[in-house]
Amino acid sequence: MPEHEQDDQQREFDLRWADGAEHKEPSARARMLAARWKHNPPGPVPFRADPEHVGSRRRSPWMSTALVLGCVAAVIVLLGYINFRAPH
Repeated sequence: MPEHEQDDQQREFDLRWADGAEHKEPSARARMLAARWKHNPPGPVPFRADPEHVGSRRRSPWMSTALVLGCVAAVIVLLGYINFRAPH
């Protein structure tokens, strides 16, 4: 049996064995957070923040549309000016 097939079979066996284990060890991040929270537990956090506490105000859709159209108009004017100034 070629070596890479044997490695693949060993890896498959290891994965099946690990998946079938009764106790799974937590990840390093989970262990770190558990140790930190043991002495300093986090406070309650709402699932979604209140809209009034959000840092930036939302721009109205009309303002966004006007901004995009203004930029497009500025580019058209700039290209027309460059084309007008170019020697013929």
